[in-house]
This record gives sequence, C-alpha cells and structure tokens, in this order.
Amino acid sequence: MHPNTSLPADPSLDVQSVNEALAERIARWTGRNNRLPTAIPGLTLNAWDAPTELTHYVHEPSLCLIAQGAKRVLLGKETYTYDPSHFLISSVDLPVVAQISEASREKPYLGLGLKLDRPTIARMMADSNVPLPQAQPSDRALATGTVTAPLLNAVHRLIDLLDTPQDIAILAPLVQREILYRLLVGDQGARLRQIAASGTQSNQIAQAIDWLRDNYTQPLRVDALATYAKMSPSSFHRHFRAVTNKSPLQFQKLLRLHEARRLMLTDNLDAATAAFQVGYESHSQFNREYSRLFGAPPLRDIKKIRQVSTETRQSQAAPAPAANQASAV
Repeated sequence: MHPNTSLPADPSLDVQSVNEALAERIARWTGRNNRLPTAIPGLTLNAWDAPTELTHYVHEPSLCLIAQGAKRVLLGKETYTYDPSHFLISSVDLPVVAQISEASREKPYLGLGLKLDRPTIARMMADSNVPLPQAQPSDRALATGTVTAPLLNAVHRLIDLLDTPQDIAILAPLVQREILYRLLVGDQGARLRQIAASGTQSNQIAQAIDWLRDNYTQPLRVDALATYAKMSPSSFHRHFRAVTNKSPLQFQKLLRLHEARRLMLTDNLDAATAAFQVGYESHSQFNREYSRLFGAPPLRDIKKIRQVSTETRQSQAAPAPAANQASAV
C-alpha cells in the first residue's frame, strides 16, 4: 500500500496545494503508463513526459482535470485550453482533435478523466435539492470551467480509494456523487442541467447523438432524426450545430472515420474492409475523406501510428533512474 497522502478536510486549502498532492498521486499510480484505466469505473489516469502531436478521437461525456501541465482541445475552429486552474467538461460524445501542450521529463503532464453519466445526473437533479447555478450563454457541449479546492478534494479522495479496492464498490459512487454536485453548482452547472434535463432542446439533441453513435453505419435521413428528437428539421439543424459545432452529416462522417481508423489499428483490417464496415459504399470517397481528416491516406496513417507506438513502448521499456523506479506503482 502506498503512503497515505489524503488531504485534510480544510475548505480553505488553496487549489495549488491540492494540485501538488493530486499530481504526486497520479504520478505514483501511472508509473510508466501513459494511460491507466483504474479499478474505479470511468476513472482513467494519464501521464506524458513530452508534448504530443495533434490526436483525433471521440471525446466521451466526462470531466477532465490536469494536476500538472496543459492541454488544448479543438472542436471545429474553436479551441479549449485547460490547465491546473481550469477543467474541461463535455456533456455528449464529440469528435475532437487534442494535444498535450505542456509536458517534460522534469514536469510531466499529469491528468485524469472521469466519465459522466447523463441518467445519473438527471436522477441526482430529480432526487436532490441542488442549488441552481448561474445560466450559461452557450449551448455548446464542451467547455472549460474554474477549478475549485472542494472539487479537487473530492477527486483526490476518489483516487485514494485505489489503495483500498475493497472500499471502491461502496464508497466510489458516493464520492462521484459529490463530484457531480460540485459540478452542478459550479460555473458550468447549467450546461450539465440542459443536457440531462428531460424535455430540454439540449437533451433532445443529446438523445439524437446517442442514436447516431449507435447507428452511424446506417444511411442518415436528417428529417427522420429530427422527428426522433421531437423537433422540426430547421430547429434540429440549428440546435445540433449549437451543441456540437457540426451538422448531423458531418458528425456522422467523423464517427465513421474514427471507427474505421480504430478497426484498422486494433482489428488489423485493410482500408476497403474497414470503410465498408462503417458504412461507406465508395472506397475512393473513404480515402479522400480519411486523408482530409487525418492528413494522410489510410495505409500511410496507420503505419505511422504503429511506428510511433513501437517507439513509445521501447522508450518506456528502457531502464529508469532509481528515483523514477521508486515512484512507480
């Protein structure tokens, strides 16, 4: 078991002090792992000792915190930068481009992601008398907010449960509920409420996104999807773009391309087979759109990713200095 690094329950404890303790905790658990899924459902720890290239992926609904370093996320032409003083929150699945911008061997990037469950947020709003936050001017499903010591303290206590796995099943849901409470009453609380509250336009768009995520291989009839969301086509288009910064067709295309890339990487499929499986009928169209998004044709792109992955594994396998070995999990 690791030394006890729990924080004192002092609400006046400043954010910098909490972040320093959180950084130590993440570094100890990640060791040589860049990305470490934990025994706590939905919680992933991340550590990088150098800035990364731009990376494409589908960002799940989640809270992302950084204890050390900085990262930027691009949604269309919009850029969201966060650091130890700011968190990133996403309330629906969003295809994004991201880059860790501040990291070094001396001060590695240390952060975490905690998945957010929309039904859980809705139940909490219904079952609890949660104070109303200030209204937010934007419907966008991605935003940055100001980190507070109470939020960080709750996150730190959640990570502390990794030392006592027998407590996770009972205590983790309670701490996660506190984290949701801190978010709901914070400066981005209205955004979460809009997405989770049944009957709101943002919630209807979120349900349409869920359908697209589960049925991206099918031909898309936008009018039918608008009906599914219980909105007129014009209203659906307007609100869908307000939430995602994409049209429904653009959103579906990004889901298809990301999944095709994953299939080629993890299932070793060739480009033609992957294109067919995600819903493309034209191989040439797939190649064009893939190259436009990822900057290279499928074969060259996958080869580069595998090469970088191999170099990273070889670097991580190299002997570490004694101090680093001592801090590894």
